[in-house]
Amino acid sequence: MTTENAFFTAALSVPARRHIRVFQLHQFLDRFAMGLTVAVVALALTNRGMDLFQISLLFGIYSFTTMTMELPFGGLADNIGRKPVFLAAVIASMISLALFLSTRDFCVLALSFAFIGFGRALRSGTLDAWFVETFRTYAPNVDIQPALAKAQWANAMGLAMGAVSGGLLPDLLGPMAERQGFGAYDVSYAASFAVMSGVFIYTLFAIAEEPRPLNPHALKQGFTSVPLVIREAGLLALRHPALSLLLAALVFSLMATNPIEVIWPTHAKPMLDEGYANTIIGVLTAAYFFSIAVGASLSPFISHIFRRRHATTLAVSFACLATIQITLALQGSVIGFVTVFILYSVFLGISETPASNILHRCVEDSQRSTMLSLKSLMQQLGAALGLILAGAVAEIYSTPTAWMLGAVFLIISVSLLCILARRITSETE
Repeated sequence: MTTENAFFTAALSVPARRHIRVFQLHQFLDRFAMGLTVAVVALALTNRGMDLFQISLLFGIYSFTTMTMELPFGGLADNIGRKPVFLAAVIASMISLALFLSTRDFCVLALSFAFIGFGRALRSGTLDAWFVETFRTYAPNVDIQPALAKAQWANAMGLAMGAVSGGLLPDLLGPMAERQGFGAYDVSYAASFAVMSGVFIYTLFAIAEEPRPLNPHALKQGFTSVPLVIREAGLLALRHPALSLLLAALVFSLMATNPIEVIWPTHAKPMLDEGYANTIIGVLTAAYFFSIAVGASLSPFISHIFRRRHATTLAVSFACLATIQITLALQGSVIGFVTVFILYSVFLGISETPASNILHRCVEDSQRSTMLSLKSLMQQLGAALGLILAGAVAEIYSTPTAWMLGAVFLIISVSLLCILARRITSETE
């Protein structure tokens, strides 16, 4: 019997219950603000005259900014406090939204996407750490997993409802916005800015954190430590060929799958009736995130089928993704596209857990943080490269051609994972 108390909300102290509710509402509002734009961003860029290559470049700028800033800012919240860093992240997001609403110029839009990446790098792990630490203060002997599940549920619901609302608003208010000289999708961005302002106010007054002594050297240390972290992580990966194979496989997989996530609304919209196209795209975006969650929940059962041989599970998942990605590219009807897209999303969710299991199995506790940083860095690099390549191919040829080319990267990833599976098997025999 565990020494920790079973988690029952009614058994928690009043401060602990309030802490969960405060964080749930915060997560819902923050993700709702993000969801308002995530469904329509590619369409909004198309509406501003951007072609597919320019759209891919903008998302590449976002990935590159996140990639370069996440490591130096990783320890900033530990030094100056979680709340100040999160507030700075919200300000960065609001600047990004304001820049987006103010322009149709590619260079200004590029600055907007750089601020999105900057905000994401600042957000990474800030209030999540605050939630865990404060909860353990209020309820030191209580299992935190159910509390985290409540927060994750609020997170997912906010993102899903934001995506649906973000798609609905252009259909409802877009014509009126266009009569006033704005874009149809500007209403979703304006709504996101309003909600993000609310998130800033809510964080300012509802999130309580003891002020920390300001360390003026924290940021400088963050930047100066980046080369050391990368070097240490790189040497670790080189000393463990299994890690190198896994990271390479993940880079190739992101090169294939990230262009689907970014470009699919521009491909699907012509299949839909103009009167409700944006609403359907919002609903489908919510279904995309929900399907990934379903796939993640199915992952343990799939791993059990393959006797917890995670490399094999991941290889099979990516092989299925390659087949489904080609099938998705060939769809010309709404029903076919939606069906295959949801199936594709489920397999994306299935592939998340095996990769994490392999990584955590290969590293010790003292190496875990370093390797997770390198994994994030490599995945952002793969996403950026894949987007730029897919955008160029889609602009010259077509979006389906770009997606089918992406399936080749998944096949390369499968080959690497087959080598990894054999290596792990030989090590355990």
